Amino acid sequence: MPATTAPPAGNGAAKESGQSIFTKIAQGVVIWFGIQLLMKHFMSRSNDLQATAVTTTADGKTVQIPANTGDIPAFQLRPPKLDDGATYNRIPQRLAPIWPTDSVIDIIVTVSDTFVPTKIASVSEEMVALEETGFNLGDSSDKRWAETSFDVPTSVQNNGTLWGHFYFGLTGSILDPKESGFDPATAAHFAYPLTQYLPKKKEAKTRNLLEERVEVDETLAPEASGPVIANYYHPNTSLSFIPDTGIMSFPQLPPAVSHYLILESTGARDGSGQNSWYYPVLFVNQFWQMKSHMMILNDTVKTLPLRLDLNTLKNWQFNVMATMDLNTKQQARAAAFGGSLPAGSDGSEIEMIKEILLDTNPWLLGITVVVSIAHMILEMLAFSSDISHYRKKKDNVGISVRSILANVFMQAVIFLYLVDNQQNTSWMILGTQGIGIFIELWKVTTVVDVKLRPAPPGSVIPYRIAFEDKHKLSETEEKTKEYDEIAFKYMYVAGVPLLIGYAIYSLYYDSHKSWYSYVITTLVGSVYAYGFLMMVPSLYINYRLKSVAHMPGKAMMYKFLNTFIDDLFAFTIKMPFLHRLATLRDDVIFFIYLYQRWAYKIDYTRVNEFGQGGEDDETPEPPKEAKAEPKSLPKIDEAVISGRFGKDAQTTGTDAGGAKKRK
Repeated sequence: MPATTAPPAGNGAAKESGQSIFTKIAQGVVIWFGIQLLMKHFMSRSNDLQATAVTTTADGKTVQIPANTGDIPAFQLRPPKLDDGATYNRIPQRLAPIWPTDSVIDIIVTVSDTFVPTKIASVSEEMVALEETGFNLGDSSDKRWAETSFDVPTSVQNNGTLWGHFYFGLTGSILDPKESGFDPATAAHFAYPLTQYLPKKKEAKTRNLLEERVEVDETLAPEASGPVIANYYHPNTSLSFIPDTGIMSFPQLPPAVSHYLILESTGARDGSGQNSWYYPVLFVNQFWQMKSHMMILNDTVKTLPLRLDLNTLKNWQFNVMATMDLNTKQQARAAAFGGSLPAGSDGSEIEMIKEILLDTNPWLLGITVVVSIAHMILEMLAFSSDISHYRKKKDNVGISVRSILANVFMQAVIFLYLVDNQQNTSWMILGTQGIGIFIELWKVTTVVDVKLRPAPPGSVIPYRIAFEDKHKLSETEEKTKEYDEIAFKYMYVAGVPLLIGYAIYSLYYDSHKSWYSYVITTLVGSVYAYGFLMMVPSLYINYRLKSVAHMPGKAMMYKFLNTFIDDLFAFTIKMPFLHRLATLRDDVIFFIYLYQRWAYKIDYTRVNEFGQGGEDDETPEPPKEAKAEPKSLPKIDEAVISGRFGKDAQTTGTDAGGAKKRK
């Protein structure tokens, strides 16, 4: 028997078509609140009513009937014929529960390779998966479970369906419809598949490029043109009764709910001929069955384990889970058959969310949500501050042009890698990466002029791209350019051997789709591993200039705060140990930058040596024009006047306040 690892169904282990993941989450929240309001409205009226009423039938029998059927009579009190003038409607309009909500029932579940039920007494013991008596529908604390294993029928090994047959009824009644004395008023039966036909995820064919290509006879093994559908099985299933469904309007029920509805089997109607009854809803809960926990059935699978958990579920929970489960499967099916889904979704996002909910501690999950929001906000602030810094900068002092160009190259490599693995990449991610490339290219144009110049004689390409300085460089800018060259020279010495070594290792040990895929994968692996080295030239320039005034301080702080958030994810999310260590590499750069910021103090009250007024570098206001002076004679030196005419001598008008009128 193949090994399986699946969480127990008791712990919950048991794609909306055409909509994005965020829309589906929002709709789920809206549906939840809407159902809550409706349930409060209906339950406020039904809570005052008893779940069960006792009455006497026409033949004198005392029976218990549900007390929440409204104006629809209980099934036991149905009229023997339709009212005068009434017509029989083959499709019932309204449905009432056939049993009280606090009924005590017995249930038997068997496993078979056929949809047609067989006599329970003839079913082998290993194929009886569950047999329980006295289960109370009104007691939410009543939980049962059973475990078994059985030999896989040959038809199921050959892509056939494994069926579960569910027999349940009021305690003491005959559950087998093939037994004499079976009463549809007290027992019911239905069949439901325990296997699921799901599209297999398309996997790219890879090979070791150093080995000879193996030629495959296409006539013997034709490649499937469409999706490959496989027969999946999950060993854990939850069975949940929904006791509080109340009266339902049958034509208006959503498909996910009507899918599990079992109508009264005799086709009886009330006096109007429009209304009927239904058995308690038994939800075969496959919502928490992860595809990653399933196994594919084939002729190599000889035996299978099965665990069934029996419990009750609230009506609103049933509505949400059944609807999301059905829509998730529809979206996955549409994606498998080439349907266009927003953001390049493949219909697996909801399953990823469910895996997170299953595998993550609730407190840790809450912290992760808060931290993720903070990460997004800091990313936006870093983007805004970085753009603002480059727009205000007047010179190239402290800027590593080579780092910007190298960053453009690395972003382009990542983009090509994502395109090469498009089946695992959302269009949203591709779009974000493409925008990032254009932003880095814009940064280049703010530092240098990008020109198209004729190529030197003898060149194969007639034109070349030239990067020219926007103006004559100052002494400090020339030093920045020189230090940038030195830093990159050291980086080449350290990085190129690492890149070559990784390329040789990947070519020898790994498999790839093609030589192009090998080159892209090798480059992107180096980018992910050594991308943090792009900050080294800037740190070296800071060291040689003994200043950090030219750095985009706010953007750097936002980015490094995001680095610490990534560190938090590294210790909370499951990942390989080496990958966890790799997330700590940017911290080294950050602490060096903090030391430089401490060592090279910045006086924000003055304009720095690079023409910037502090971090914000606000544009200085133009100097106010000097007030125009009236034309007059040249000013006379006061010392000369004092020497010639004495200390009390005054120029005309110097003491206008003491002047006296002549007589």
